[in-house]
Amino acid sequence: MAQDPQPAEASELESKVAEVIKVIRPAIQADQGDIYLRGVDVETGVVSVELIGACVTCPASSQTLKDGLERILKQRVEGVTSVVHVGEALVGAEEGTRVSL
Repeated sequence: MAQDPQPAEASELESKVAEVIKVIRPAIQADQGDIYLRGVDVETGVVSVELIGACVTCPASSQTLKDGLERILKQRVEGVTSVVHVGEALVGAEEGTRVSL
């Protein structure tokens, strides 16, 4: 039976990811957006973030997420495999009123 990751491992990985996001965040805020860390899956290396503000409607937000944040996190934090925007699953899901371009 596989053991669950130790809380210390999860805490350490999430702390490292949070530190990198803290460094990147001012650049996103300068463009009237923001980013929040929503979770880190230690087993898969998937980092969940939420982009808000101008990032929600910005056509370059997926490029910022994948070519920017994901690339930087993979370089600086061992174990990170990808970054996902948790808000993407919600876009268009609420009564069909929001649209993603």
